[in-house]
Amino acid sequence: MDMTLLAQAISLALLAAWLTTGVRDNILHPSVNETYTAQVFTMERMAAEYPDEFARVSHRAVHSRKLQKLAFGTVVVFEVLATLVLWAGVILLFMSIFGSATVSTARSVALFGALMFTTIWAMFTIVGNHFSYWFCHEGAQNTHFQMTLWGLGNMIFLSL
Repeated sequence: MDMTLLAQAISLALLAAWLTTGVRDNILHPSVNETYTAQVFTMERMAAEYPDEFARVSHRAVHSRKLQKLAFGTVVVFEVLATLVLWAGVILLFMSIFGSATVSTARSVALFGALMFTTIWAMFTIVGNHFSYWFCHEGAQNTHFQMTLWGLGNMIFLSL
């Protein structure tokens, strides 16, 4: 039991560490990711590279900078919350190894953190699909799929 809890804690800590670096960059250097988020919203790459296909779905594009920045800010807030819950889950899992927290509470918080992580990346995939980002942002789509699977794998592992 203790080895499983240790493995779960470390596995969750890796998610938390990864998301922490993303949150750090989104707070300190927001233009790095916000620029590409705006490109997905405006569908500008699709318009340039696939004009015929863009013509069919161009009504989906969002050109309002205010709305784009609001969406990005909302994501960053949710990432911060997810990061805090993930780290709380990690701490509680380690505490449960030493009997300082109940295993059920630790796993519940950890599972909720992993669910929040998974939700971020699944929503990026869903929203990105709405904007047909698979035409010109394949790298982003692949990353979002991989992060969704990583979070889902942690959710399954925490459910054991």
